[in-house]
Amino acid sequence: MKITDVEVVVTCPGRNFVTVRVSTDEGVTGVGDATLNGRELAVVAYLREHLVPQLVGRDPLRTEDTWQYLYRGASWRRGPVTMTAIAGVDTALWDIKGKVAGLPVYQLLGGRSREAVTVYGHASGATVEEAVASAASYVDRGYRAVRVQSAVPGLDSTYGIGGSSAADARSYEPADAALPTENVWDTEAYLAHAPTLFEAVRRELGPAPRLLHDVHHRLTGNEAARLGKELEPYHLTWMEDPVPAELQDAFRLIRQHTTTPVATGEVFSSIYDCELLIRERLIDYIRTTVVHAGGITHLRRIFDLAALYDVRSGSHGATDLSPVCLAAALHVDTAIPNFGLQEYMPHTPETDAVFPHDYWFEDGLLHVGESPGLGVDIDLDEAATYPYRPASLPVNRLRDGTMFHW
Repeated sequence: MKITDVEVVVTCPGRNFVTVRVSTDEGVTGVGDATLNGRELAVVAYLREHLVPQLVGRDPLRTEDTWQYLYRGASWRRGPVTMTAIAGVDTALWDIKGKVAGLPVYQLLGGRSREAVTVYGHASGATVEEAVASAASYVDRGYRAVRVQSAVPGLDSTYGIGGSSAADARSYEPADAALPTENVWDTEAYLAHAPTLFEAVRRELGPAPRLLHDVHHRLTGNEAARLGKELEPYHLTWMEDPVPAELQDAFRLIRQHTTTPVATGEVFSSIYDCELLIRERLIDYIRTTVVHAGGITHLRRIFDLAALYDVRSGSHGATDLSPVCLAAALHVDTAIPNFGLQEYMPHTPETDAVFPHDYWFEDGLLHVGESPGLGVDIDLDEAATYPYRPASLPVNRLRDGTMFHW
């Protein structure tokens, strides 16, 4: 069997997605997600100009050799663009491998370690009261875990919150323009507010739901340690991305001062980005993804390393990842022994129509399908009706105008 064609498809059914579709001389095709939110066309160029010419004629079943070829063959390796491009190819080849074997991909990864995948939803509100009501609505729908965010008093906008109303989980997607919007941030206002939010959530919902919170890289190590300490009475499952991911020494400081669990890694692109954090047990959950960490082949290596140190998975799963990525994540989640949680934001009906799939949500769980391969595809005709639109994620400034972490 040989690869005969590799298509790079860009479509925007509400937001932009990049999909790799690999065809073979035996009529078997596979799909992989290669979306890098806000930098999509950089990956498209990397794929079309550099990787696609190297793939035609290769054996699609040699997933490991192809991964090494694409990774080691680039002197300027790693980084989000390279690893996202490799991920799109690698995931498509795993899809083909499963179809040739007549098995869902999770079977090729060792079979089921669980019957279904526990997911968490996104609750938010313009006020604490709205955020509590939003969290309660997720629990009422069967979710066992909920990430909770609320607007910070005195700020016009807050990450994870849609304007002045609670709960449209899609409301903080990129602006429909190449020029990003600018937000204003105030760390002290946030630190004063966050504990009051979780006090109210626990008072209303009790001890049962697993609660999570995303800091979004905005604190120093000392500030994050303070926040973690103040959140301890509310028993969070994790405090996500408390400091910029590059500042790995800060995780030592956080660990010394709080028992609130820490999750990070959605912006990491390789095992080398998280090896120290895992080996020194400075985090509790690693949030790397199929699409940004080199595909199924490399993500499995990260999770296997994490398992040695009792660190669990918590893969990123926002709607900037297509159903192709979510399907691939579910196959990995189903197989690995150290699964923790899977982020889940339902895609729009338009996106689901472009990417038909056989996974489904029920009672707080995602269930992987039994179709050979990944159980997801791309409808090329439907995709063609949604052309690419320039879009940018917001940026942050402090009140004095200084650029800050978004």
